[in-house]
Amino acid sequence: MKKLYFLILMFIVSVGQVYAQTVWKADPVHSNIQFEVTHLAISTVTGSFNDVNCTVKSKSKDFNGASILATVNVDDISTENMTRDKHLKQDDFFNAQMYPKIKFVSSSFSKLSDSEYELKGDLTIRDVTKSVTIPVDYSGQITLGKKVVSAFKANFKINRFDYGLKWNDTIDTGSLVVGEDVDVTLNLELVKQ
Repeated sequence: MKKLYFLILMFIVSVGQVYAQTVWKADPVHSNIQFEVTHLAISTVTGSFNDVNCTVKSKSKDFNGASILATVNVDDISTENMTRDKHLKQDDFFNAQMYPKIKFVSSSFSKLSDSEYELKGDLTIRDVTKSVTIPVDYSGQITLGKKVVSAFKANFKINRFDYGLKWNDTIDTGSLVVGEDVDVTLNLELVKQ
């Protein structure tokens, strides 16, 4: 009987190890989202979100098949201009009061090579959710004492009108004051929990 209990216990432990998930969380000091958008059709305005919360759950050491949940605090937006930042938080753009978070939920995270992944999921800005596909670069992993850190970088483009960021004043040439496409760069340091 003891042998049977031992075998059952070993089975439970081995199954637990197979299905165990490793949880990683974004280091808030070293993770951010940067963006660029054209201004007056001839120049570029840059900005960032620094309040990025991201949790990655992975059953594999190489992150293949990981699930990702990320939220961004809209009120944290900064373009180094208080007047512009205030406008971005209003209903012409993000409406931070009614929609305080940008949210991303992954549907797949696929390893393409040692340093390249493809991330698919749903991005929600304001009250609009759209499926996106994002190429992701894996920068590597290091151990600092007892802390294990992995880093990823992603560059992608969204159309702001698709997400209800509707302000669209024009200049004399007919071009938009603020461009339609927004280039987004995600810098993410993940700490193993």
